[in-house]
Amino acid sequence: MTNETTIRKLAEMRLPAMADGLRRQIEDPSFQSLSFEERIGLLIDQEYSSRKNHRLERLIHSAGFDQPQASVADINYGGGRQLDKGMIASLASCNFIREAHNLIIMGATGTGKSYLACAFGMEACKNFFSVRYVRLPELLYELILSRADGSYQKLMKALRKVDLLILDEWMLVSLNETEARDLLEIIHARHKKSSTIFCSQFAPAGWHKKIGEETIADAILDRIVHDSYSIEILGDSKDDHSMREVYGIHAIPGKV
Repeated sequence: MTNETTIRKLAEMRLPAMADGLRRQIEDPSFQSLSFEERIGLLIDQEYSSRKNHRLERLIHSAGFDQPQASVADINYGGGRQLDKGMIASLASCNFIREAHNLIIMGATGTGKSYLACAFGMEACKNFFSVRYVRLPELLYELILSRADGSYQKLMKALRKVDLLILDEWMLVSLNETEARDLLEIIHARHKKSSTIFCSQFAPAGWHKKIGEETIADAILDRIVHDSYSIEILGDSKDDHSMREVYGIHAIPGKV
């Protein structure tokens, strides 16, 4: 069997990184000093790394992050924000996802809630968890459309299945009863099975009135509050710059 035939078969078996690696080994005489086991090991490592990188790229792309440049390493701890570095590091390890806990991120407009949530989402992708980022108003509209076109159950299944769901602009506006029931269905299906990050301008005590119907509100809060870590992003000076300015993010009307 010729080298070109071997390379072609590797490509046909969808092992392109191994095929490229073998071609380089053939063309570079320095590889001749390595043992057979060492050369095979290099080819396998190259294919393995390539597949991992492609998988990471797919996870990041499908997450739909609002701020895909977000990074835990670049989190700003200044400006009186009073963020706990130890807690941030612990959450960035993604153990809260492995243990199916939730995270509530609270703060005023422009304090960097979305950035922080996306940074945790990026860490989740790096740990090969599936992630979906969505603004709550967009999700509610998506649910309306899914009812109209018959894809409601498919959408609900996707929302149940994702490892980490990031809901931005959580309880920014009041809900009608249908919206509240939809959210209860989602929260209930994910309870103790997967993780959700809630980004909100309001503490959980203020969510009850936004949800509306008392029984549904109680059920939603019961499934979130008692099983969540909480981060409140503060700012103690009127001279603090908006975190959008710090991170170089342009303000979007209605964006939290």
